[in-house]
Amino acid sequence: MERILFLCLHNSSRSQMAEGFARHIMGGGKEIEIWSAGTEPRGVNPYAVRVMAEKEIDLSGHTSKHVDKVPPPTRVVTLCGESEETCPAFPGGVIIEHWGLPDPSRAEGSDEEKLRVFRAVRDEIERRIRELADRVLSPDF
Repeated sequence: MERILFLCLHNSSRSQMAEGFARHIMGGGKEIEIWSAGTEPRGVNPYAVRVMAEKEIDLSGHTSKHVDKVPPPTRVVTLCGESEETCPAFPGGVIIEHWGLPDPSRAEGSDEEKLRVFRAVRDEIERRIRELADRVLSPDF
């Protein structure tokens, strides 16, 4: 069974959006478990919930989790530089990918300006999740 963990520092925006897209895109067929977590979890960012709702993906019931509270993964995708630096050790055989995306929660300005930043990061995450799904769900995997 493939267990994919999307890891971010706070598990509030990027990793939550990645989990949402991955569940939406990879949710059927092959046996795959999808999780997100953080090394210093905080609440789910309302802007992340809002921009994902635009894609008809509901994050409103998601909660931030500590990496120690999820099942052992077979694949880890870190979404920020901090996670790469503070990434916990995983046993041999775990595939680790570092995506290093900007933190949209640091966006400043009006609501619309913040939403624009969140949408840009969301769209990049969606693109990368689709590429990951092609690899993970391929018959050669």
